[in-house]
Amino acid sequence: MILFYHLTRSTAEETAATLLSRAADRGMRVMLRGTDPAALARLDDLLWLHPEEGFLPHGMQGGPHDADQPILIGTGAATNGAVALMLTGGAGVSEDEARAMERVWILFDGADPAALAHARGQWSQLTAAGLPAQYWSEESGRWEKRAGKNE
Repeated sequence: MILFYHLTRSTAEETAATLLSRAADRGMRVMLRGTDPAALARLDDLLWLHPEEGFLPHGMQGGPHDADQPILIGTGAATNGAVALMLTGGAGVSEDEARAMERVWILFDGADPAALAHARGQWSQLTAAGLPAQYWSEESGRWEKRAGKNE
């Protein structure tokens, strides 16, 4: 399942931390892929002091223990046995990679026209390939499912 999160009130870091906490509770190994090293570093800092957990076990990609990380943060391929993939900052995913994952989260900034266009392109590409997808929006003040395809 691919879950598109249209961010209008929360930051990508806040939403990612919440979703990663839930994934960790389920024992899911996650690769968080971004495009901006500074944004990934901010997320790394946030996960050290996550308000709900106090700490979410994770590591930044490129270290000697990448394969051992339950949550791996970076710009490259999942090298930690991830069953879930989270994309921020316009990071990409191939149809084959998405198909191999139990879950893919795509977080995008609703105030950024380029991010919206990129997410629309991803939606079109991935759903045309037959992958199930849902579109979630927080425009009303809480997360609501607005669309689903191939479910």
